[in-house]
Amino acid sequence: MNTSPVQYSSTLTEETLDLIAIALSQHGYIILENALPSKLVNNLLIAATEQAAQFKPAGVGRDDQHQLNNIIRTDSILWLTTSNPVESAYLIEMEALREAMNKRLFMGLFDYEASFAHYPSGAFYKKHLDAFKGQTNRVLTTVFYLNENWKKEQGGDLVIYDTKNDLSLQVKPEAGTLVVFLSDEFPHEVKPANKDRYSIAGWFRVNNSSLSRVDPAH
Repeated sequence: MNTSPVQYSSTLTEETLDLIAIALSQHGYIILENALPSKLVNNLLIAATEQAAQFKPAGVGRDDQHQLNNIIRTDSILWLTTSNPVESAYLIEMEALREAMNKRLFMGLFDYEASFAHYPSGAFYKKHLDAFKGQTNRVLTTVFYLNENWKKEQGGDLVIYDTKNDLSLQVKPEAGTLVVFLSDEFPHEVKPANKDRYSIAGWFRVNNSSLSRVDPAH
């Protein structure tokens, strides 16, 4: 990932990165409130809303299997790029996370892709996995929320299902909250909200390229 043109340094501290690594190794997930600076959160929300016309309906599946299915999900997305300074700042934060998890957990993460997600009132994403063991190169999922002063009654929770411990985790989509979890371990869903809801979904990937097959960029 080439981030050199942007004069921005990651704000994730060594203590925070240690905490993430420990939680992933012990539980497979972590929910961090106020994970990144409020100024960056606000700028990301502005960047998302200013590009509203460029969002596209989100689909399910990848590559040849990609298709729209409004029974499963009804949000719209826009991929982040390094050409936008605000988006690049977020990607630099995630690059620091990638390097830290490789150093601490030897995960072999080599790439990261992320998109804004907009859920208008009533939109949802039914229960699903981001990856299936042995069938994908996505291994670590991130979700970052951009919604200031979000109230419980506004809905839109992320629900993460911990099948090993037979429980579910409710995550309010409050601005600054970062969720990180193993992509093939935790089914999850997005409940309908009654107002516009913005987030950034991302995936760290390992390199499954071979002589006969090259991993796609998205």
